[in-house]
Amino acid sequence: MFRSLRDFVGALRDAGELAEISSPVDPILEVTEINDRVVRAGGPALLFTNVIGYPGVPLLINAFGTERRMCLALGVERLDDIGDRIAALLDLSMPQGFGGKLRKLGQVAQLRSLPPDHVRSGDCQQVVQTGDAVDLLRDFPIIQCWPQDGGRFITLPMVISRDPATGRRNVGMYRLQVHGPRTLGMHWQIHKHGTEQMEAAAELGQRIEVAVAIGADPALTYSASAPLPDVDEFVFAGFLRGKGVDLVRAKTVDVDVPADAEIIIEGYVDPAERAVEGPFGDHTGYYTPAEDFPVMHVTAVTHRKRPIYQTIVVGAPPQEDAWLGKASERIFLPLLRFTIPEIIDYDLPIEGVFHGCVIVSIAKRYPKHAQKVMHALWGAGQMSRVKCILVVDADVDVHDYAEVAWRVFGNVDWQRDVTIVEGPVDQLDHASPMPNWGGKIGVDATRKTPAEGYDRGWPPDMTMTDAVVDAVTERWAALGLGIADPGARPAGRRGRA
Repeated sequence: MFRSLRDFVGALRDAGELAEISSPVDPILEVTEINDRVVRAGGPALLFTNVIGYPGVPLLINAFGTERRMCLALGVERLDDIGDRIAALLDLSMPQGFGGKLRKLGQVAQLRSLPPDHVRSGDCQQVVQTGDAVDLLRDFPIIQCWPQDGGRFITLPMVISRDPATGRRNVGMYRLQVHGPRTLGMHWQIHKHGTEQMEAAAELGQRIEVAVAIGADPALTYSASAPLPDVDEFVFAGFLRGKGVDLVRAKTVDVDVPADAEIIIEGYVDPAERAVEGPFGDHTGYYTPAEDFPVMHVTAVTHRKRPIYQTIVVGAPPQEDAWLGKASERIFLPLLRFTIPEIIDYDLPIEGVFHGCVIVSIAKRYPKHAQKVMHALWGAGQMSRVKCILVVDADVDVHDYAEVAWRVFGNVDWQRDVTIVEGPVDQLDHASPMPNWGGKIGVDATRKTPAEGYDRGWPPDMTMTDAVVDAVTERWAALGLGIADPGARPAGRRGRA
């Protein structure tokens, strides 16, 4: 794992996953256009070393833009590896035998390495600027992503705040519009923890102190984006790293910040103050409209010497954020199964931008089991804002969209198998009749049973026997057909004989 963003950049370079560009590029729109083409081609991370107007501050983008780089960022061969570690910790049973008990105790012991470590100083404070010396637009190559954006936005921040009533910390990823040299628009949406903390501060008549970290080790940056269930993001980053995050006290606010970050922006939010934020070209592929949002007043900026400014572009999928979302999909499957154990697997299609659709396979045991799972998902954390749930049987590969489509189109009676409800939707959703709530749909594409009123006898799938599939696979090259072997069929399309 990596101590800092610089360590990660070095690993990207060594792995052939980094392109370093010395040609001049404009942070206004041009970085986005270059990055958009590279992301869609599956290209490398980009380190721009000659951003126009910012010769001393390199700009890093597309660092997480492929599955391989996302795995590299988190130190795993496959994203499910982290989910497997979480599943082992969630297994509350004590295995039999002395060796099994030792392994279990070892898993529990690793939790001791999770809490952050407080240190006296950090590289994030090599340079300190306070008061009128701060000018965000002068010092950092903050990009304007899309033509109709309301200005320049910090798009990959780790926003650190603390609930003034409980002292509970939150590290979230909320975009920040640059309103001026020392003011930022804080995009705390209605469903987010930051809004909860701000409301608590308002009840106490207080302002809320905030710090923004830019460019930390990739495990910490990912953790700020993750849909964590009441777990401290720094603790979770320690779990991913296998070592606690080093924190140092900020210079002008009572907030702990990552000691190895590239840039720290310190300040406060007054709950009573609002300013127009947006429009912003979002990950839905549409502009979210201008609305009133809280304002962050900057009291200090600290940073490394020659800091790396890390950013991201969101827009019509696929974009770099797709793999941040896919990492969460795989990592948090065990937690979802812990609360809804009949779930076998699930998939959040990139095109659904992670709140538009979820495909879920279940071990169906009783009538209307699919509907039970739909409602359980709509009551589970950030899943509460999913607009469409497709439920299929356990033998369906939820990641094979062609198979899912075949099951949905063939298995669903549209009068019987559709559930429509009202409930919360994502604040970015533009299709709902009112902000933050609207209609949602669940589709039961499982096989129907007599207990569900289906008495016709569900037809069997047309499948070949495993023996024939395996024999043909073995002899494929010898058949001389001149085309590549398509490989074994998904488990749900194979026979059982």
